[in-house]
Amino acid sequence: MLVTLTGGAGAGKTTLAAALAAAAPQMSAQVLHGDDYYFPTPGQGVWAPDDTGELRLDVGDPRSQDLTRLSDDTDTALARVPVVIVDGLFARHVTPRTPCTRFDVFVDLPADLRLARKIQRKCLRDGFPLDVLLRNYLDHRRDAHDRHIEPLRDDCDMVVDGSLPADDLARRVWSAMADRDLVPGPRPPVPDDRCP
Repeated sequence: MLVTLTGGAGAGKTTLAAALAAAAPQMSAQVLHGDDYYFPTPGQGVWAPDDTGELRLDVGDPRSQDLTRLSDDTDTALARVPVVIVDGLFARHVTPRTPCTRFDVFVDLPADLRLARKIQRKCLRDGFPLDVLLRNYLDHRRDAHDRHIEPLRDDCDMVVDGSLPADDLARRVWSAMADRDLVPGPRPPVPDDRCP
């Protein structure tokens, strides 16, 4: 079975992928991260000069990701484990050759919260310059999200709220797959939204 997690930068895809793998009902799961599959050097992918003239990969464009290699690695993983979870901006584009059950999830989060999470992760934790991140977001990444990522929402089987706790979301996703008879065994309990 293949589960893909698509959504904007900072939506919580990687956190949800880990929670899904941990909550996999009586089966092992492997996670592949789309961030590990961007082209490393010019010649492949979409590259453009930054303010200093240095070429930078446009990670907001699906042509910058080596989807062939990601799909091949997905095939390899599907041969080893019953569940493969792929998370990334363009995870919905993964097309393994191995016939398998597939469930595509769009992790939704408002743009302001995605940007805040990205600032926390890249700038506060990793030391990336805030002014560069904000300029990139305003000049390019916001438009790239609307053009390349947001349309994938309609191609997914389920949309989840990335502001909810990852463990709750994982139970909801596994439950939705069980409702469609995509996974064996009893349905995991779904959290009650009415409880704090």
